[in-house]
Amino acid sequence: MKYLYLLISSLLISACSNNDWRTASREPAGIAPDPKQENAAVIEFYAADAFSWRGWFAVHSWLAVKEKGASFYKVYEVTGWRVKRGQPALHQYQTKTPDRYWFGSKPEKILSIIGPKAEALIPEINAAVARYPWKDEYKVFPGPNSNTFPTWIGLQVPELNLDMPFSAIGSGYASKK
Repeated sequence: MKYLYLLISSLLISACSNNDWRTASREPAGIAPDPKQENAAVIEFYAADAFSWRGWFAVHSWLAVKEKGASFYKVYEVTGWRVKRGQPALHQYQTKTPDRYWFGSKPEKILSIIGPKAEALIPEINAAVARYPWKDEYKVFPGPNSNTFPTWIGLQVPELNLDMPFSAIGSGYASKK
């Protein structure tokens, strides 16, 4: 029994002391369509386990859109450390690899739309992003946070039929506006 306790304790301690975020993988997961290969419009929503022990029960989520014929994705993401630095929580950037590991955790697609439907919905998504009411706010619980943002976009663009994972803590906050 003593050895079992030591084994379990060791596993828990090692899980809590996850890799340093500065050295954790941010490599592409290889699950997004390559913009060089895919000419059609693309909408992708991703979720990956949150960093360190938070990943035991929560995910971080983000979305990416690629216009028809574009050679890059526009990624929209909300992070708390931006607010701590005096920047907006909502950040957008361009990349060819929107499916990067979230500080060591491989993302999963929670929604993927490719083709004419994506082409029609991207302007609606972009307009909804511009109206996001918590651009400068971040609170782990109850929100607004990284899971509030994609959920709110899904509520604004119901044709997406977005179904966020159970572990998207903060997604319920989106229904407040």
